Amino acid sequence: MTTESVNDISNDLSQFVGTHFVYTYDNGWKYEWYARNETTCDYRIHQGLVGGRWVTNQKMNAVQFAPGIYKVDWHEPTGTCVSLLFDLSRKIVHGTIFFPQWIAGEGQHPEKTICYQNDFIEDKHRFRDEGPAYPYVIIPEFAQVTYMKNEGADNDAVIDKAPGQLPSDFFDGK
Repeated sequence: MTTESVNDISNDLSQFVGTHFVYTYDNGWKYEWYARNETTCDYRIHQGLVGGRWVTNQKMNAVQFAPGIYKVDWHEPTGTCVSLLFDLSRKIVHGTIFFPQWIAGEGQHPEKTICYQNDFIEDKHRFRDEGPAYPYVIIPEFAQVTYMKNEGADNDAVIDKAPGQLPSDFFDGK
């Protein structure tokens, strides 16, 4: 395979952009994620270490890893790094979250991240800079997708309210 053909595959995000996912990790954490466009995503965390957190217009890097398989990565203002691999045909996600110590270390403060992040960017930068950051707490997990639908690119109605304001059957794919 030539470099040119690899670039053609990796740059084709047409089947991915606009897709809204709801999924539950094997550890029970419940997430929702939306490929807003080729360079940004929105997400809500419904259950888990930072359940209640939500973000819109998060800058990300996205590639098509193989047909129907997409990989996204981003670095948050909190210092957290995230890498997700979406397998559309098997309806699975593999996520790796790299939490700094100040969020996920023993005796630290994940609750400082639980909000609509966009309204508190300067606070997140301050918490990140105060640390501690290292060693990172690395959490790799598989997740099962319970809902997947293309809602179109840049749709502000997909992730538009805080977690906890959704129907009780939301994670059943309804």
